[in-house]
Amino acid sequence: MNKSIVSFNDTETAFRSKSNADLNRAYWLFKLLSFNWLVQASPVLVKIALWMHLPIKGLIRATAFRHFCGGESIDSCNATIDKLSKFNIGTILDYSVEGKESEEDFEKSLRQTLSTIEKAKSDKNIPFSVFKPSGVGSIQLLEKKNDGKLLSLEEKEQYSRFYKRVFTICQAGYDNNVPIYIDAEESWIQIVVDELAREMMQKFNKDKAIIYNTLQMYRVDRLNYLLNCIDHAKTHEYYLGLKIVRGAYMEKERERASKMGYASPIQENKSATDQDYNAAIALCVEHIDKIYLCAGTHNEESCMRLTQLMHEKNLKNNHEHIWFSQLYGMSDHITYNLAKENYNTSKYVPYGPITSVLPYLIRRAQENTSVAGQTGRELSLIQTEKRRRRNSKK
Repeated sequence: MNKSIVSFNDTETAFRSKSNADLNRAYWLFKLLSFNWLVQASPVLVKIALWMHLPIKGLIRATAFRHFCGGESIDSCNATIDKLSKFNIGTILDYSVEGKESEEDFEKSLRQTLSTIEKAKSDKNIPFSVFKPSGVGSIQLLEKKNDGKLLSLEEKEQYSRFYKRVFTICQAGYDNNVPIYIDAEESWIQIVVDELAREMMQKFNKDKAIIYNTLQMYRVDRLNYLLNCIDHAKTHEYYLGLKIVRGAYMEKERERASKMGYASPIQENKSATDQDYNAAIALCVEHIDKIYLCAGTHNEESCMRLTQLMHEKNLKNNHEHIWFSQLYGMSDHITYNLAKENYNTSKYVPYGPITSVLPYLIRRAQENTSVAGQTGRELSLIQTEKRRRRNSKK
């Protein structure tokens, strides 16, 4: 097996875009995230603070928002886009307003996504756009549709508007040659999303992948589903676009399964998830002539595995069918070191009004604490780089 030349221990490369002040700020932020009780209590604490009109917006802006988000609007993300581009890293603008349920909010989310496509079409540093289906349609409606229940006339009209929004986004991606990631959802609405993604791929992926579906490999059924996707794409002659992730709703999925008395769709343990994740990327590389792959992961071993698979098949580092992606503000040791070796890399850069993005920030904080070792790893890398910088001055 050919050895990859990427080293994820190179902290000088990982943090080359950060000043000493940036590093210190990141250190204290991840230090706070290491207190699980504080993270779990944060939704209530923030709600109380906002209700009491305490001046916490400035504090959030200077800490979590500054670290994990690009700005409050698309244009305010320009500095982040430029900073990342200097290190050969693409930006994926992600309108990260969650938990909205009105038609007005869905239309606003549609307009924001179309605006990211418009910006991306003329900026090579924005290689993809992304949207979350539940951001343009009602979760309750999608759940009812997912369960195969009859929809009322009003619900049918609602679903028609949801479908039109999804189609409009995919058509805009195709017209402007901007690939679109369709984010994954909870299992109880994912069937609807999978069917829509497949329909859009069949329509728009005839010449190359414009539409990507997202597979969460912490689900026990996704590896078989991937095999089904490959067969379907080959049979119907379209390119398969896939973003492979581990998943983001583990606790919620298990709690719901337990409460409602059905078998949990989530893998029994992390080892099983890792095994399926690595099997999925291996399958994608095996069929890379018909698949466009984004490995959306903060897992070093999986990223290393993918680089090795690419070397084994003699694929160039910046092969147009393969991208790596991490969240802005996390796992810079992976992103920056891959980019240094000319792999296609990108950061998901969330944006939106601070108070509207708070649910996203809280969810990310909770995910950080639920992934074993994630926060500790970030802290360890920051400490290593701070020591390196101190020693380099001696």
